[in-house]
Amino acid sequence: MADTSVLRDGLHFGEGPRRGPDGRLYYSDFYAGEVHALDLATGDDELVVAFDGQPSGLGWLPDGSLLVVSMLDRTVRKLVGDDLVVHADISDIATFHANDMLVDAEGRAYVGNFGFDLHGLIDEVGIGHLLEPDFDPLGAKLALVQPDGTVAVVAEDLKFPNGMALLPDPTGASESGTVFVVAETAGFRLSAFSVGRDGSLSDRRVWADVKELGIAPDGIAGDGDGVWVAPALQPAVFRIAEGGKVTQKVETTQTCFAVAVVDDKLVCLTAPDSHPSVVKPSRLGKIEVYDLG
Repeated sequence: MADTSVLRDGLHFGEGPRRGPDGRLYYSDFYAGEVHALDLATGDDELVVAFDGQPSGLGWLPDGSLLVVSMLDRTVRKLVGDDLVVHADISDIATFHANDMLVDAEGRAYVGNFGFDLHGLIDEVGIGHLLEPDFDPLGAKLALVQPDGTVAVVAEDLKFPNGMALLPDPTGASESGTVFVVAETAGFRLSAFSVGRDGSLSDRRVWADVKELGIAPDGIAGDGDGVWVAPALQPAVFRIAEGGKVTQKVETTQTCFAVAVVDDKLVCLTAPDSHPSVVKPSRLGKIEVYDLG
């Protein structure tokens, strides 16, 4: 029995859930090419923008402008009126599809990418190969997009950088007082960096190794001193503390690939699989919620 309740179904593949400035849940539907806003209290769902592309990570500039990762052309778009215009081009940094994004309070956007053709590799050798001890995928660079659209590399050799979160730094060692945590999906770990006042990342270390838990961390969401992790291989979400201790587990109706904390609710975006051959032609994705209160 799942711990969650299904608030919305009929998605192809939901990603990038974020609490918007208006308090609603914003999310992308990959294969519909759409970004939506969902009122968690009423269930009212609004189509915010649709385009001929594949959206993923979401965030906002300080002026309230919505940013959307466009996966296939590896750009970050900005919603201007009804159009998504190019805010930044990260195609020189991203070596495969762009994916998740974290935008900080200053409007700096951290953008990950696959680094390699994950689903092509799975088709070739099977998903079990990813769990073998000698599996060492190509690394990927993490892009940092400044509010004016300029782009730089902020970290390298990440194994499929995916979900990201900013946590308070309990040691006080980072200049900004925050720790940047990123899910390395193909590395089966969460890595952490100290954050400089200019958004730079340093002092890379393993924050939690989750391979033995069968977690290929996909989307993550900060929650106090821990993170909620969508495992990508299990119908559940795990709250994990630094070092890898599981402090809570919430079971979902199907595999969870993305997660957000919106007020007192845990939001889980689920699907039967992540492979395009399964989810692109069908609408089996769901938005599930769990009351944290």
